[in-house]
Amino acid sequence: MAHETALRVDSVYKEFTTPHQRVEVLRGVGFDLDRGESLAITGPSGSGKSTLLHLIGTLDRPTSGTIRIDGQDPFALREPELARFRNRTIGFVFQDHHLLPQYSVLDNVLLPTLAFPHPERSPAAAKERARELLDRVGLSGRLEHRPAELSGGERQRVAVARALVNAPGLLLCDEPTGSLDQATARSVSTLLFELHQAEKTVLVIVTHSLELAAMAARRVELREGTCSEP
Repeated sequence: MAHETALRVDSVYKEFTTPHQRVEVLRGVGFDLDRGESLAITGPSGSGKSTLLHLIGTLDRPTSGTIRIDGQDPFALREPELARFRNRTIGFVFQDHHLLPQYSVLDNVLLPTLAFPHPERSPAAAKERARELLDRVGLSGRLEHRPAELSGGERQRVAVARALVNAPGLLLCDEPTGSLDQATARSVSTLLFELHQAEKTVLVIVTHSLELAAMAARRVELREGTCSEP
């Protein structure tokens, strides 16, 4: 049986059309990643990094080209099948933690398990998974705290735990340390890679931080819509 690449981005183009012009943001971007591999995407502002991450995360569709995740073309799915696929297969960590202020740390981590409950995982098992992840990110003593009671680094650790609660195969991070001070950023970066290795995810990080990019096994640089490995 042929080996199936965990993530394949093949000749992806993305255009945006305004009333006055057509803007080509990505021009033939492509790379493959296997389970357990990590990739940092760097490049100047406006080079298409976040656009590419949104396409890989199925939050937007490419103009042409294909993206396959574990052999599946997610864009062949209809809603809500695509939403279910995204929920179970992809974890997201953004620059802003996007925690809901009215919910506790534990409830914030559990939110992805509520949208599409897994038929083979009970609510009790989901809660146990959330508690285990919060213990691994060093927040086992903060389960009932609200986000406002946490530091910026702690909130981002909660966001990492939330991204992993459904055991996704693909973890996408958009400037995950961009709003943190240097020491906290280093701590969160280390944690991110420790969990990535423990969970055997495909990890894709968009970052301006050369220190964070250097932690990834591979790096591509986006410039004027094309990518190259330095």
